[in-house]
Amino acid sequence: MAQTTVVGACPHDCPDTCSILTTVEDGRAIAVRGNPDHPFTRGRLCVKVNNYQERVYSDRRVLHPLKRVGPKGSGSFSRISWDEAIGEIAARWKAIIAESGAEAILPYSYLGTQGIINGLNVGDPLFNKLGASVSERTFCDSASCTAYMMTIGHTPGVDPESFVHSKYIILWACNTLSTNSHHWPFIEKAKKNGAKLIVIDPVRTRTAALADWHLQIRPGTDCALALAMIHVVIKENLIDRDYIDKYTIGFDELAARAESCTPEFASRETGISVEDIVKLAREYATTPPAVVRIGVAVERHAGGGQTVRAIACLPALIGAWKHVGGGLLQLPIWAFPVNWPTLMRPDLQPAKMRVINTWRLGAALTGDLPDGPPIRSLFVYNANPMAMVTEQDKLERGLAREDLFTVVSEHFLTDTAKYADIVLPATTQLEQKDIMFSWGHLYLSYNNPAIAPLGEAVPNTELFRRLAAAMDIDDPFFFRSDDEMIEASMDWANPALEGITLDQVKKTGFARLSLQHPDDWAPHREGNFPTPSGKCEFKSSIAEGGNFVVPLFRQGYGADQAGDPVDPLPHYIAPNENPATAPAKAERYPLSLISPKSHAFLNSNYGNLPAQQVLAGEQQMVILHPADAASRGIAAGTPILVFNERGSFEAFATLSPDVMPGVVVAPAGYWHRSNRKGATVHAVTSPAYADLGRAPTFSDVLVQVATA
Repeated sequence: MAQTTVVGACPHDCPDTCSILTTVEDGRAIAVRGNPDHPFTRGRLCVKVNNYQERVYSDRRVLHPLKRVGPKGSGSFSRISWDEAIGEIAARWKAIIAESGAEAILPYSYLGTQGIINGLNVGDPLFNKLGASVSERTFCDSASCTAYMMTIGHTPGVDPESFVHSKYIILWACNTLSTNSHHWPFIEKAKKNGAKLIVIDPVRTRTAALADWHLQIRPGTDCALALAMIHVVIKENLIDRDYIDKYTIGFDELAARAESCTPEFASRETGISVEDIVKLAREYATTPPAVVRIGVAVERHAGGGQTVRAIACLPALIGAWKHVGGGLLQLPIWAFPVNWPTLMRPDLQPAKMRVINTWRLGAALTGDLPDGPPIRSLFVYNANPMAMVTEQDKLERGLAREDLFTVVSEHFLTDTAKYADIVLPATTQLEQKDIMFSWGHLYLSYNNPAIAPLGEAVPNTELFRRLAAAMDIDDPFFFRSDDEMIEASMDWANPALEGITLDQVKKTGFARLSLQHPDDWAPHREGNFPTPSGKCEFKSSIAEGGNFVVPLFRQGYGADQAGDPVDPLPHYIAPNENPATAPAKAERYPLSLISPKSHAFLNSNYGNLPAQQVLAGEQQMVILHPADAASRGIAAGTPILVFNERGSFEAFATLSPDVMPGVVVAPAGYWHRSNRKGATVHAVTSPAYADLGRAPTFSDVLVQVATA
């Protein structure tokens, strides 16, 4: 039997974007493995995708267009042709537009695949052309991005590979071994070279267990710790005055703001001792190169944006940016010269569009809308909102509406797809071509399709070509081939791609951006921050414009931002829901709930697949501190109910001292059908936004736990 090896790229935003080698035998993929030649992947794949061929060939795959024949939510469908499916979608949309206007159509997408041409923005041109409601997608890093841009601009920050030169590494709200595991070898090498590793997290995670020092912090109080570090660094004159004078603005105002943010204040908020707060600040300031890696969880509470602002101020205060391996790492994505306007086509938008944040999808579908017509059609791709969105009771009622025409493009009959009128079969990464940036390193990747599409599955690019034709759009832009789209997706004349050709990336599967070598990478040694002033802005000039969501997360639409006032200086915003800020509520619901990423799932991806379910546990688990469990008569393995005034979900108790007393942990990603109540952890999650970027507050939740 003939075997070939095809080089591709992981479709997910975990954020490692691994280079994948697929072994193909007689047209069938028989194995996937990490590419040993890729400097970041290094031959290893994580448990989410190391058996990806099982996802591709699962007997649960949707391989043909389906039309609902039973009640919504029943999962009863019959097979139809593509012509029938596309014809019905176009007919329904044209009628809706004629009767209610295009704003009655709402697209819903996220990062089920992060490919540049098949991912987050693939549908934006069509929906912008139609004038549909704008899908504001702020699930992950939106508050962080807004805060980051206000402080140091859209810089890639520290090269993840440069961590080998770091001597003091803080992983802040980042469980590297579970969510960014290919970064760990660089951290491990730094440790072998004498670096000290600190993890700041409410939970003793896999990563925290390997740290030199784990600081357990109360959920949502990270900004108090960051401000106290600023206080100590300034008060004890551990600052780099030369760097501050040359490359920052607003130091005097920041110093005045931090004056009251004492270690004593931070200790009361965070639960970390005064001595440890002072020790952390001193060590951080006096052990160069010092670097902070922030995870997405750092934004998931009421003050998430200002938390990132405060943390982003720290490296400039001590001159950490002067050193290779010193500074801050958020998202290296900012280094990639992606041609975002071509991907999103904001120029096609009407002057005025309605914006609906997808975190509030349930409210949108049940009538709690801004001005405009009711949503009459929902188009979902690359996402499974029923598993991942708050207000699940509203969402279920909305999806069950007989007058809502719902279309879902998917690999499986997800919790969301079960409510669809039409389900369309989507290709997996092994069946489509794409080009990939990375949220976690500086390598451009190319995904060569390894096999022909199964059944009648099509990539998102082809799906939207068919929809554009059916909607009578004749602009040639909408009918470009995948190769033409890939060619246009990047600014190949940008210096970051100097010496790199598309043909080269196709052949090798990856290429490092033409930037400084990791051993020399210090992009802000002399300032050069991409801010209006060119400096690190302790006092943000952008804040004058008010709160905003980065247009990348809203189909390129820059108008009609929230615009609510933003303090230009970082400041502490206490959680909405904890025993100190909501004592009356805490009497009924005394435990703080956090819902981190699962080790085996990627959001809700893989939540239905046997191998990953075995690793994660087939049923939702919740981790409690033994003292909290004992006071409620809960033993390990006990069926429990987690609830508050918003809803409830069932789980099985796991007891561990790795969780702080007063905190419960429910990893996200489980599907409704794995729960007898037909709900996920987000049934209890607050619909409130964080302070910046309209980010969700996943980790700002009070609950009670009882035996089921």
